[in-house]
Amino acid sequence: MISKKRSIFSAEEKRNIIIYIFGIVLYKFGLEAFNGSIITLATNRFDRDALKSRVTPHTFEKVGLVAGLNQALQCVGAICISPLIKHWPTRNVLSIAIFIFGLCTAILIILDSATGGYIKPKNFNSTNKNDFSYYGDYKSDWIILIFGLTGIAYGTVESINRVIPTDIVGNHIEKLQRFDALVHIFYAISGAIGAFITGLILIPKLGNNYAFIITPILFTASGMVWSLMSSFKKKKTKRKNQLVTIEKKSKSNYLKIILRKIIAFGQSIYIGGKIILSNRKYIWLYSCYSLTLYAHRYLEDGIAPQVARRYLGNSAWSEIIIGGSNFGELLGSFCLLFLSNSIRTPIPWLRISALILLVIWYVPFYYPSFHSIKHAWFVALTFLPISFGWAASDIALTAHIQSAMTRLEPLYEDISVLGAVMSFLYSSYIIIYAIANPFLGKFIDKTYEKTGTIRPALIYTAGVQFTIIMIIVLISTFIPPGALAWNPTITDNNEDDEDSSEDTDNSNELLGTNHPHDELNTK
Repeated sequence: MISKKRSIFSAEEKRNIIIYIFGIVLYKFGLEAFNGSIITLATNRFDRDALKSRVTPHTFEKVGLVAGLNQALQCVGAICISPLIKHWPTRNVLSIAIFIFGLCTAILIILDSATGGYIKPKNFNSTNKNDFSYYGDYKSDWIILIFGLTGIAYGTVESINRVIPTDIVGNHIEKLQRFDALVHIFYAISGAIGAFITGLILIPKLGNNYAFIITPILFTASGMVWSLMSSFKKKKTKRKNQLVTIEKKSKSNYLKIILRKIIAFGQSIYIGGKIILSNRKYIWLYSCYSLTLYAHRYLEDGIAPQVARRYLGNSAWSEIIIGGSNFGELLGSFCLLFLSNSIRTPIPWLRISALILLVIWYVPFYYPSFHSIKHAWFVALTFLPISFGWAASDIALTAHIQSAMTRLEPLYEDISVLGAVMSFLYSSYIIIYAIANPFLGKFIDKTYEKTGTIRPALIYTAGVQFTIIMIIVLISTFIPPGALAWNPTITDNNEDDEDSSEDTDNSNELLGTNHPHDELNTK
């Protein structure tokens, strides 16, 4: 059994996996430093601006706009990947995207420095909680625009990371689950370490206006590492060979190629939505993927900063809370890795993840001591099981989607089916987050203005909202055929053959996956 597990990947696959994971570790560390610093920077600046102007603070409404615009523009990046990876090597698209992302992250540091900002002085003693005299003298609203624009590159990178596993290991379900779990383990380790170092060292030492100075460096290093991956071999079909011939003939007309690629951007979302929403076998993926990802993101980027600033009085401690969440992701990844043979579908993990969301109900009724770091560690500990459930369900669900959709690739000329589906699901989550977060932030600010606390608001924005998501996800897990059991038993329709282009997913019955010609016959 052990030798079989060790030999499941070929030598070339192992090499690409090692390179990819090394790059993802660098990327995630830089990402945690960037996101954590920007959110805390925005929170502090908006509170300070309100105090200076002697107006009611709209801090979390504006922080919601910061994150919301970033998420909305991630949609653009997510849409872009499908036609791009259809026509250029995935590793090249990924490397270029992360280089651009690195350049974007440096803009705020340059702006801060150009307007008189500097690194937080040693032994800096603020006269009040809103004293940040080492910040640059620029309008805080610029953060909304600049951080928003980085979302385009961010969305591209994140969406490619959801698609690239099939390029590295194929659509073999066991390979995908093990690979996704391994990646998520190192992703969570790097995220937890990055969050703790950002919250406990970088922000206290450098200030959150310079704490992410390492991000452009790490992103550039990550792109260089990813460019070392060997070229991925695409499986060819007769239809694909015909398409390649057509494409070569069209290369003489440059404008026609550009026009086709622009049209392909729009087609990717339409095709992804059509595949997901037009069939009972797939429609459950919409709520189970998009809503659970939204809940996880709101937990880290919404609730954590709110608790850190309004409960504990130190926005930087949100990184401690997020670090605990990332550690939960690590444990969830390990759990899935060891139980991948026993639990072969995402259904049980999704149900467990949904039920654990109820843990959030304690937050509105929690009364920690102000400026007590031990309470930040306690909140981090309570966020751990929520992220544990999300990570396990997300990895299992993503592996099933990757395996199922890869077989539909020959059906479309300019669109990667997997890329289109992942872009649609990821964009759906982004739209939900971009719309909901500013409104929830505004509600929290109004409650704080009236009552001097955000606890009454958190009853609805945390407790009620997560309960509704739990109910929807639980109901959705009973939609696919054969899913009434707690741990559905799914049988293979074909024998697994690792070296064959006919690699099969043992969840065909659950996901309703067919071979390309079967899909064509049903249309």
